[in-house]
Amino acid sequence: MDSKQLKKISHELIDTFIFAGKKSIELRNLGLKKEIKSDNTPVTNGDIEVDNIITKKIKTITPDIPIISEESSVNKSKNDLSNFWLIDPIDGTFDYINGRDEFTLNAALIINKKPELGIINAPAKNRLFYAYGSGFSYELINNKEKRLTCEKKNENKIVKAVSYSNELKPVISEFHKKFGVTEYVKMKSSIKFCVIATGEYDLYIAEPRASEWDIAAGHAILKNAGGIISDFDGNEILYGKKNFKNPSLILKRSENL
Repeated sequence: MDSKQLKKISHELIDTFIFAGKKSIELRNLGLKKEIKSDNTPVTNGDIEVDNIITKKIKTITPDIPIISEESSVNKSKNDLSNFWLIDPIDGTFDYINGRDEFTLNAALIINKKPELGIINAPAKNRLFYAYGSGFSYELINNKEKRLTCEKKNENKIVKAVSYSNELKPVISEFHKKFGVTEYVKMKSSIKFCVIATGEYDLYIAEPRASEWDIAAGHAILKNAGGIISDFDGNEILYGKKNFKNPSLILKRSENL
């Protein structure tokens, strides 16, 4: 699949993601219906409705490509996937439930086990990002594309990191020292990939946690903006692993932060 095809697919998804984002806010304002899944994490009617909207659209665009969604068991037992979609309809469900604004809607197209297309909408922040190939990573601002290049927004002496928690584990602290981090902020959802791609932040470090659908769309956006993504040993992150579990992660705006 070439960049023209990927561009067409991503542009066909933009209106759907905007609509689904508005629907997620609307449902939250009406009062969410919550359940606890078997893995002890919450799911809401908002998650399910957004999943239905996104999945339905993707099926019409690429009917022959399998879809893996956090909120569905379909295709998750397959272990030979190379080309497939990964969807996380609401990443940051706790924030979504509790009225915070960092939650995101996510979809990524995996080609040969690598994320080539990604789209993320943070509707409560009114920010939408997408990418469809090397050098083609964008934020949509007032219906205009702004290309993302990981250009640093801060002074050279400042290295800003995002962290999943305010309490840093020792291994995370060591990486922060290694890369000269001067300050960090807590940020939970996939928006962290996007704000590194924009150059607002420089680094994110995570031990193995979460699942492939949590990171694939952000991976595509950051990679195609020129960012660097690897595990702690410098290995490339590939998708379609058993149980779709993530390895450790290092997200860098560039080699020189």
